[in-house]
Amino acid sequence: MDIDSSEKIVLGRITGVYGVKGWVKVFSYTDPMESIVDYSPWFIRAENRKHASWTMVKLKAGKRHAKTVVAKLEHCNDRDQAMAYIGTEIAINPEQLEDLKEKNEYYWRDLIGLRVINQQNIELGVVTDIMETGANDVLVVAEEKTLSDDADSGDNERLIPWSMHNTVINVDLEQGIIEVDWDADYLQD
Repeated sequence: MDIDSSEKIVLGRITGVYGVKGWVKVFSYTDPMESIVDYSPWFIRAENRKHASWTMVKLKAGKRHAKTVVAKLEHCNDRDQAMAYIGTEIAINPEQLEDLKEKNEYYWRDLIGLRVINQQNIELGVVTDIMETGANDVLVVAEEKTLSDDADSGDNERLIPWSMHNTVINVDLEQGIIEVDWDADYLQD
């Protein structure tokens, strides 16, 4: 079934097959990684086809297996059928996400595009990405003039640690602003 809904949230991708009974290996962006199997249905499309329609697939089973996640999709019963899914993105509808229960919890997708200002009220740029580093997540903040230029955006990026109440002072989703304790002179080299 093809789905034309415009906004999807990509949670991972199918990277291989597992066994001969139609199971697939999944690279998950969720934390913990196995929570990707808590969502069903999934919507999939080829990774390199950003304008293609999403196809809905139902998940029959899924689990963490060693350092990866494996899943069994409905109507996928052998290795050949499973191989057809390799290289597809896995996404869900935004309504499928759980409501956040804790104060100061945010989905990464809600932070992308927010303006970042420091305590001196200097605008540092816009969040363009978030990186997971192990110790803590890091906001990638690009100056707005760089976003509209054809220049390499890496020249004017700031990497700001996501540390609530230390580096990140306040997040106001309604105003579209993240307030940080970060010097305007700290640029990535």
